[in-house]
Amino acid sequence: MPSSSSTIDWHLIPYAEALEKQQTLVQRRIAGEIPDTLILCEHPATYTFGARPGAESHLLVPQETLDQRGVAVHHTSRGGDVTAHNPGQLVAYPIVSLDKKRDLHAFLRLLEDVIIATLAQFSVHGERREGKTGIWLGTRKIAAIGVAARNWVTYHGLAINVANDLAFFDGIVPCGIAASEGTVTSLLREQPVDPVSIAEVKSVLTVEFWRLFETFLRS
Repeated sequence: MPSSSSTIDWHLIPYAEALEKQQTLVQRRIAGEIPDTLILCEHPATYTFGARPGAESHLLVPQETLDQRGVAVHHTSRGGDVTAHNPGQLVAYPIVSLDKKRDLHAFLRLLEDVIIATLAQFSVHGERREGKTGIWLGTRKIAAIGVAARNWVTYHGLAINVANDLAFFDGIVPCGIAASEGTVTSLLREQPVDPVSIAEVKSVLTVEFWRLFETFLRS
C-alpha cells in the first residue's frame, strides 16, 4: 500500500449512508484533507440504478413488494444499469484522485484488473467480455463495476459476489443483461467445496488495488 493512502472497512452499512459518507470523503479528497482512500463494505438488500437511460425498466419487482420486504432502491450518479447489493457481496469504493492521469476509462480497466487479480488468488479465472461490463467466468458474471468522478476524484466502484444470496438478482435484469445472454455467479457457487470468506477477499483485494493503482499512476 502506498504510504499516502488509507483503507477503511465500513462493514455492513446501508447504501444511502455509504453514499453520503462517500460524498463527504470526495469533498475532503478534492480539498487535499485526506489521502487516496479505499472503502470496503457490504450492504443490506438494495437495488441501485445507474445513469444509463431505461435502467428503471429492468426492475422486475413492484415497489410495493420491495417496501414490504424492506428492500431499498436508489438512483445513483454512477455509470451503468441496475444492479443488486446484499450481504456476502464485497463492495469497494475507491475515493482516489486521477488528477495525475485524467482517464476514467483507463481507471475502469484498472478496476477490472484488480478484480481479475483478486479472483486469481482463489484459483478463479475472471475475464472481460466483449461489449459487457464487469468481470465474467464465461457467461457467468461474478463482479460489477460502476464509477463516477468529481474534479477527477472517483467514487462508487466495484462489487464482487463472494457468498451472497444470488436469488436476490432475480428481481432485476442485472446490468441490463437478459437471461439468454448470461447469469450471475459467486465465489461460493464456483468453489462450494472450499468456500472463501469475505474477510479473505477483502484482504487480497486491498493488496491488489494499491499495487495496481500505484502502477496505474506511474504508467
